[in-house]
Amino acid sequence: MDVGRLVKQAQRGNKEALLQLIIAQQDAYYRLAYSYMKNEHDAMDAMEDMIVKLYEKLDQLKNRESFYSWSKTILVNRCKTILRSRERFLPFGDGEQEPTIAALTDEDPFRHTESEMDMEELLSHLNARQREAIELRYVHDLPYQTIAEMTDSPLGTIKSRISQGIGRLKAVIGGDRHANDRGEAAGAQTEHEYHPGPART
Repeated sequence: MDVGRLVKQAQRGNKEALLQLIIAQQDAYYRLAYSYMKNEHDAMDAMEDMIVKLYEKLDQLKNRESFYSWSKTILVNRCKTILRSRERFLPFGDGEQEPTIAALTDEDPFRHTESEMDMEELLSHLNARQREAIELRYVHDLPYQTIAEMTDSPLGTIKSRISQGIGRLKAVIGGDRHANDRGEAAGAQTEHEYHPGPART
């Protein structure tokens, strides 16, 4: 799919071109919205709001190839606005208010395997900003720069949150034995973490 060409057509008023762009990533949009909204109805509402914003602001997009990172930033901002308006915005949970797995409803599309439930439980050990950055990077596969733009944070801060979050997850699971296939967790290991003797208490 030629994203740049479709964006150019959409900017000239071709609504079918914009619809084609949205449909191509509709699952990714939904999963991203669900990560914040935690239920299907609100996630769909946020996506509808995003589409309205895209129609209104598409002519402002200069780099047509960055359409998806730009539109996902709009979606995340809309999710945060909705949650703040309800006075309950905590990105991906925060501290004691983090919802437990048992509290999640059957609507959750990520509750179909034990490993996914384990991941939800693991992420609950992170602070809100670390969890948000790690989910955006590894669940939604977004580039560091896009995450920085979405969260209005410096690029170095995002990398630090992810590195510290991975370090925290390693401490929780007890080392490298559950490191993911990408080796991201292993990359965060420091020399003093290796102890061939008895496990630390």
